[in-house]
Amino acid sequence: MLLPSLFCFDYYSDLFCFPIVSGLSGSKETAQDQVSVGMGLLAGSTVLLLTIIWGTCVIVGKCDIENSIALDSVDTRGFSLTGSGVSTDIWTSYAARIMIISVLPFVIVQLPQLLHSTSGRHLAVLIALIVSLLLLASYCFYQVFQPWIQRRKLEYVRHKHVILGFLRHLKQRSLGRLLKENGEPDREVIAKLFHTIDDNRDGNLTHGELKALVVGIQFEEVDLDHDDAVKRIMNDFDTSRNQLVEESEFVNGVCRWLDRARGSRPASGDAGPHTVKFLSNFHMETKREHDLLDVSGQNEEVSEGVKNAKWTTVKALLFLLLGTIIAAAFADPLVDAVDNFSDATSIPAFFISFIALPLATNSSEAVSAIIFASRDKRQTASLTFSEIYGAVTMNNVLCLSVFLALVYVRGLTWDFSSEVLVILVVCIVMGALGSFRTCFPLWTSIIAILLYPFSLALVYVLDYVFGWS
Repeated sequence: MLLPSLFCFDYYSDLFCFPIVSGLSGSKETAQDQVSVGMGLLAGSTVLLLTIIWGTCVIVGKCDIENSIALDSVDTRGFSLTGSGVSTDIWTSYAARIMIISVLPFVIVQLPQLLHSTSGRHLAVLIALIVSLLLLASYCFYQVFQPWIQRRKLEYVRHKHVILGFLRHLKQRSLGRLLKENGEPDREVIAKLFHTIDDNRDGNLTHGELKALVVGIQFEEVDLDHDDAVKRIMNDFDTSRNQLVEESEFVNGVCRWLDRARGSRPASGDAGPHTVKFLSNFHMETKREHDLLDVSGQNEEVSEGVKNAKWTTVKALLFLLLGTIIAAAFADPLVDAVDNFSDATSIPAFFISFIALPLATNSSEAVSAIIFASRDKRQTASLTFSEIYGAVTMNNVLCLSVFLALVYVRGLTWDFSSEVLVILVVCIVMGALGSFRTCFPLWTSIIAILLYPFSLALVYVLDYVFGWS
């Protein structure tokens, strides 16, 4: 995900061009009314994305779950609340955490209301605007550098596969135990291993001798050739950088790798079985980490995305420009239509903008996301939920920045406590759900969908019972 998806750019342009064009025209009272409609649209869109659309994607994309992983295109358990659902990669969890961070400007702008202060409201709007713009810039930089971060993390996991395969191979070839009774690496045994590998007895291991050692290693769950493995071993062990691995370098290198694989687990009892145990634990940890980072060829997609990054950026900007022009042409009539419909039906304009407008402006995006999620694959599920979290993040930083700028420049009143509270509740609940797990059984979709009527009821109670609006 180099940038927020192209379909989201049309959606963003509707949101932020709408208040720009409407808010800068007309009287201050008109601008206040138009920004109120815009805030309702922002809150309604955010809630709709994280509740109805999120929950529906779980339902249509459900597969059988085994060991907290959804099996691609396998759906035999029907609507089992715990045995059926979707799972994603770790990058989707990162997107959810970023979304939670993006609500910070909402908290800042609401502080004067929480403290019952009237003098600091204008300053709070300015501070929230600055923070929102900084978060927007940071998020854009993250989108640009995310493919590079993904490649680095995947390389790190591939290196752990080399460590695992190499240590397992040494264990099989060792004349004794790799660890002593106290759990420390047995340097004498490792030194004996060195001499069995050193075919010409010159006290150094060459590239060819290392390749002869690793040629029988099966690197599980990763496509890694033996030349690459030898290169990684040489880079780690050859501290003198003379393209040879001396005995001391070999012993020290194996000890480092043993300590790394062992981690913080205390060693006790018989070293032989314990070696197998901690290598098995290291294998499970590495396998899970690799599985979360690279879902069904995700790495290939990242590489393709990097190659097309420039064209993707240009196309996204063109879509943004087109959406902005369309929204600019219809912004004022749209606001007038909302006001007129509100007057004619006696339905508050906020509820029209909170319910009807998000359904209208997000319909195509919702259909696209649901169709994409219905492919019943972890890869498409990861991309779908990442796009949802990314869209909400852009709501919270880009669109909010525009609203805050208008409020600050025009000297409008920031009185959107109910909208802000609903956004905070939904973003934090769904963000926490996505941040700490990568598997979403069907019961999670029930929580998400029920949040939508809860949000409507909360806004109604806050505005018309407690008089927040």
